[in-house]
Amino acid sequence: MSRIFGPLRQNGYVVRDVERAIAYWTDVMGVGPFFLIDDQPLNGFEYRGRPAAPSIRVALAHTGGVQIELIQQTNDEPSAFRDFLRAGHEGLQHVAFWTTRFDADLDRARRHGLEVLQSGRSGSGAPDERFVYFTAQDHPGTVIELSETAGRKGALFRAVEEAARDWDGTDPVRPMAALLDRR
Repeated sequence: MSRIFGPLRQNGYVVRDVERAIAYWTDVMGVGPFFLIDDQPLNGFEYRGRPAAPSIRVALAHTGGVQIELIQQTNDEPSAFRDFLRAGHEGLQHVAFWTTRFDADLDRARRHGLEVLQSGRSGSGAPDERFVYFTAQDHPGTVIELSETAGRKGALFRAVEEAARDWDGTDPVRPMAALLDRR
């Protein structure tokens, strides 16, 4: 439990091949099902204060109280994901904390000296789907993400968690659109 942000809710892995990563998580770790989107919308995305347009594939699953996010960037636009891979890393890139009080938690993070690395809105781009990644402090895999989970994104995250509760190993990769259509 973070004294600043509360419980850790997500581990975000940057990978070169999302299908290979999903196969590892489902076959070896027994975690799933994964919900995959081939072109995750990123609205108003900024990297180091400048607009950028990274194209990313995202797969989400849940284990216990933690969401597993697999991210594969498919273009060369500036992002923390691209930089992580270019530095020779693959694997855990960030941990995320979820909030329904985004502005207050962002202010608290800044008061603790955290600096914004990248930000934007995910999913439909609604005002309540904001995210921010803070700069890491010289340790790969420890970027902190603050993710707003008030609206539709929160409902999606809850649906991913629900699907994991009774997963029997069948149908390990599912389209994320199936969850979005239900919400």
